[in-house]
Amino acid sequence: MTDLNAQLLAAHAAGDHLALVALYAQAADAADDMDTACFFLTQAYVFALEQNAPQIAVLRARLAAEGREPADCQ
Repeated sequence: MTDLNAQLLAAHAAGDHLALVALYAQAADAADDMDTACFFLTQAYVFALEQNAPQIAVLRARLAAEGREPADCQ
């Protein structure tokens, strides 16, 4: 995850919030446990909401599947 961490830091430094959506989702996929995965998913979700990114529904569904976001949340 070292390369992914470097990419996350670079995207933060550049203010590239769209890249952060994808990078945090990747970090969630690579996480060793569900709490860590959901932390990264939450970060991806927040950046997606801020950018009105197309991944919002997918990220919300992933969080809801783990009980971290109400499925009927609008």
